[in-house]
Amino acid sequence: MSSTSNGQWYPPEWPDRIRALAQGELTPAAPRRAATVLLLRDTGTGGPAVHMLRRRASMAFAGGAYAYPGGSVDARDEKPVAWAGPSRAEWAARLGFGAGEEAVAQAVVCAAVRETFEEAGVLLAGASAETVVEDTTGDGWEADRAALVARELSFADFLERRGLVLRSDLLGAWARWITPEFEPRRYDTWFFVAALPAGQRCRNASTEADRTVWIRPAEAAAGYDRGELLMMPPTISTLRSLEPYGSAAEALAAADGRDLSPVLARAEIEGGEIVLSWPGHDEFTKHIAAAEGAEGAEGPEAPASVPDPPMTTPPPATSPSSSPTTTTTTTGEPTA
Repeated sequence: MSSTSNGQWYPPEWPDRIRALAQGELTPAAPRRAATVLLLRDTGTGGPAVHMLRRRASMAFAGGAYAYPGGSVDARDEKPVAWAGPSRAEWAARLGFGAGEEAVAQAVVCAAVRETFEEAGVLLAGASAETVVEDTTGDGWEADRAALVARELSFADFLERRGLVLRSDLLGAWARWITPEFEPRRYDTWFFVAALPAGQRCRNASTEADRTVWIRPAEAAAGYDRGELLMMPPTISTLRSLEPYGSAAEALAAADGRDLSPVLARAEIEGGEIVLSWPGHDEFTKHIAAAEGAEGAEGPEAPASVPDPPMTTPPPATSPSSSPTTTTTTTGEPTA
């Protein structure tokens, strides 16, 4: 299968898996809940920059693709935690859960905060409902982060031990994508937006990433369009949706009005041709000839000669305390 002219990640085994699903030879896996965060930082001009990581080229899934910090929900994310911001019931309604599923909604929000700390070293929590931790560097913080990654420490126990309150009001739910039914590893992923807290710094804390960048959404999207930056559909879609906003606060204020209807790819066989589409996102539609498949196909690997994207160096982050409060979404990377 030939690479596309843009940077859309498209694995060569998909046609065969799509045919197997259509013929009843493939049983879809149940998607795991996951969360990922578009961490924003104001640049002064040209709109905010977003923190992105590049998956190592050696990764079997989406190697070389740019993504955001994120990962699967841990069952222990449902454990009670000190909580600030919209209630768990409000979050359940915003994220599409039913009555009585407040703990599940909390788990998705906790996963977003936990994964951001695990993979970027940024923590959306504070000593009170009005404060945010200003510095998460140092040996003690790193030891706790490593224990969280190893699942030796639950996020609830981490917050309790440090006397911290989870600041759910610093998150805005942005989108929701579900991995296609023909993928063996599936995720139901909520995408969130958040502003980098004052005093905190991002770092590449993920073992699955070889590079991180701060880049304006429009610049990243342009790199994708030129075929220079490899991305999955949910990544480039959420990047494009951020382009109109002039600041992190503007994006957070807009989050409450975002449609969180899940986006799920649809694959149909029409006249021997596979038509792969993501409803509402026509730019990702692909028409695959009947003879195409994994045998001898070429996947859109990131060219070795492609330059790294331009890095934006924003001024120090402003305090998020004045950001609007919202009631509101692959690393074992969750991908849709």
